Amino acid sequence: MTCFSLETTDGAARAGTVHTAHGDIPTPAFMPVGTKATVKTLHPDEVREAGAAVILANTYHLHFRPGEELIEELGGIHAFSGWDGPILTDSGGFQVFSLRDTLLAVDDDGVTFRSVYDGDAERFTPLGVAEIQRRLGSDIAMCLDICPPAGASRDEHRDAVRRTELWARIQVDAPRAPGQLRFGITQGGTDPELRRRSIEEIVVLGFDGNALGGLAVGESRAEMLETVGWAAPLLPADRPRYFMGLGDIEGIIGVIAAGIDMFDCVLPTRNARTGTAMTATGRMNLRNAGYARDPRPLEDGCGCPACTRFSRAFIRHLVNQNEVLGLRLLSLHNLWLVHRLTADARDAIRRGGFDDFRTETLSRLAGGPQEDPCQDC
Repeated sequence: MTCFSLETTDGAARAGTVHTAHGDIPTPAFMPVGTKATVKTLHPDEVREAGAAVILANTYHLHFRPGEELIEELGGIHAFSGWDGPILTDSGGFQVFSLRDTLLAVDDDGVTFRSVYDGDAERFTPLGVAEIQRRLGSDIAMCLDICPPAGASRDEHRDAVRRTELWARIQVDAPRAPGQLRFGITQGGTDPELRRRSIEEIVVLGFDGNALGGLAVGESRAEMLETVGWAAPLLPADRPRYFMGLGDIEGIIGVIAAGIDMFDCVLPTRNARTGTAMTATGRMNLRNAGYARDPRPLEDGCGCPACTRFSRAFIRHLVNQNEVLGLRLLSLHNLWLVHRLTADARDAIRRGGFDDFRTETLSRLAGGPQEDPCQDC
């Protein structure tokens, strides 16, 4: 039985539900990134109130600190973190891209990293990563894969496709935590032949869901959207479709339009920690002196804790004084925005109005920053 219920479609866009051991995930769904089992600066209840139904945690980092043995001993990742909803754990495959300067070896049996914590060599294998995730007890476990950068050669992409399929065959039947789902990952970059080959090889293995990996890693936005446009429909319609690593308004709308159900990114909370607010009309750098006396909320009509109580001037003051509250308020606002976007997209799909919603959303975004800075304050 599939873990996914498809409720309705509007063109290629889909509204459905992913069923997990710790609750349902209405789709389209954005997953806030909680790398170390926490969304930085935020209480789990705040993340839930922002609209999140699922969060993502990082297998690589949790393996090193505090270790899967300790997390398992303390009841698993849900009890350990205080988040009682669904959790997806990645595999360390993205670290092959993001931490490639620490790679010591990559071969058909796995990858060897130099730990970012103590410099020691650490081996990640397909079965080893599956076992870490079993002990963490996540709801969705991702397969170990190879994620090359966009500028990689075709031979590198071909080798990544081959190894990703080889490792997927090893992991598909590996032991799991009770109720744990496992998603396969496709590679191939923007190369039609390699991406189609990878999709065929991964889909036939019968994973609970399937991901498009190896995109949004340096290629142009046009190339990314073109690829997801023809690749997403090749994934099974009765399984969740996951685009790995996307969190801006234009990108989210684009992949939803192509038929993607789930996506994640550090962007909303990372932007917040640099003093940047995301709005329906673009980004606002709160360090800008023009906000020093601006009494308005970050965004009119937003119901987040930042917008309903505090001014831009106050939040700018907090950010410039390195007060944690400023980072928290911006993190909450940015998450509220992204989750409101996905909820509105779901509603639009269900009523058959996604094309109009997409046009209106992108039109507002193209209109530029919202009247910044205030000239009359």
